[in-house]
Amino acid sequence: MPQEVDGSRGAFRAPQATCTLSAGNDYEAVQAWLGLQDSAATQRAYRKEAERLMLWAILERGKALSSLTTEDAIAYRAFLRRPSPRQRWVGPARPRASSEWRPFQGPLAPRSVAYTLSVIGALYRWLIEQRYVLANPFAGVKVKGTGRGAAFDTSRVFTEHEWTLIRSAADGIEWTSRWSEEGAQRLRFVLDFWYATGLRPSEMVDARLGAIEHDVHDDVWLNVVGKGSKRGKVALPLLARGALDRYLAQRRLPVTRTRWDAKTALVPGLEEDAASITASRLWAVMRRFFQHAAEALESVSPSTADKLKRATPHWMRHTHATHALARGVELTTVRDNLRHASVATTSVYLHTDEVKRARQIGEAFPAPDPMQGMSR
Repeated sequence: MPQEVDGSRGAFRAPQATCTLSAGNDYEAVQAWLGLQDSAATQRAYRKEAERLMLWAILERGKALSSLTTEDAIAYRAFLRRPSPRQRWVGPARPRASSEWRPFQGPLAPRSVAYTLSVIGALYRWLIEQRYVLANPFAGVKVKGTGRGAAFDTSRVFTEHEWTLIRSAADGIEWTSRWSEEGAQRLRFVLDFWYATGLRPSEMVDARLGAIEHDVHDDVWLNVVGKGSKRGKVALPLLARGALDRYLAQRRLPVTRTRWDAKTALVPGLEEDAASITASRLWAVMRRFFQHAAEALESVSPSTADKLKRATPHWMRHTHATHALARGVELTTVRDNLRHASVATTSVYLHTDEVKRARQIGEAFPAPDPMQGMSR
C-alpha cells in the first residue's frame, strides 16, 4: 500500500516516541485492536467495520485512517446510508476471495449505521488511549431514529407463511439442486433447530451434546456461552429436540442421551468443509440456501424471493423471536431465552403483520352507514 494512505505518516498520528504500540501503520494498529477481542464472532464483526472504513478512506477520500477529519466522518455516515458508486461497493453475498465480493449488500438501516459508528468510535478511542492518534474524528457523529422507541425493521423477519414456503424449499433439495445428501440433512436440521431456539450463529457452531441437560421437571435445556462470554441456557422445545433426534439417527449416532459423546458437535463439519464447521462457514451455507430458495420461490412468491435475496442468517433469530411473541409467549420469557439484558431490547419484536394491522384497524373503523340518520 502506498505510504500516503497506509497511515505510516498519518496527518493525526501522535508522536511515535510516546505511542504504546509498535505498529508502524494503520493496518498494524487495527490488527492489534482486533487481537484484544476474545470472541471470534466479535473479532469478525469488528474487522468487517474497520475494513469497510479503511477501504472507503483509501478509495473514496485518498486518505489513511489516521488522516480522516470530522468532515470525512460525516461523509462516511452519509455513505453508509447509500454506498456509492454502487457497482464498486454493493453486490450479492460472495466468498471473500471472489472477484465479485463487495463490502455491502445494500444501504444500512439507521440502527446498523449507529452500530457501525459505535464500533469505529471504540476503535478510535482505543487508538487515542494507546497514543497512536491524537483525535477521534467520529466523536459526536450520531444517527437519528435509533432510540429505544425506534421501530424494528420488520422486513428482516419472515412471516409465518413465508417461513412455511422457505422450509419447504429445503425438502428434497438434494434432488433438485447440487446439495449432497449429508449437506441436505444438515441444512434441514439447522433450519428447524435454529428456528426453534433463536441461537446466535456462533452458539450454533459451538453447541455440543454435552451442553444439553434435563432438569428435575424433565425440561430440556442447551447451555451456551453468548455475547461477552456470558453463560446462559436456552429452552429446547419439541421442534428442536425432534430435529436433533432425527439428525443424530441420520448420522448413525446414538439418540439415547446416556450413550452420547459429550464432545459431539450438533452441527458437524462435512467432507466439503475440510474441517469442523465455523460460524463463517455456517453463514455461507445459509446464504447459499437462501439464494436457492429465492430462485425456487420466484414464480410462487416474488416478495418472499426478494426478501431471501437480502436475507442474512441473523434473520433466523429475528424470526424466532417474532413468531414466539405472536404465538403468545410472554415478553420476559423470550427475553430470557434470547439472553437480552433488557426487555426493551426484546420488545422491538412486538410488531404485527402490516396486512393484519391494516385490516383490523379497517374493521374497527368502518365507513358510516349511508342509511343511518335517514327518516324511516
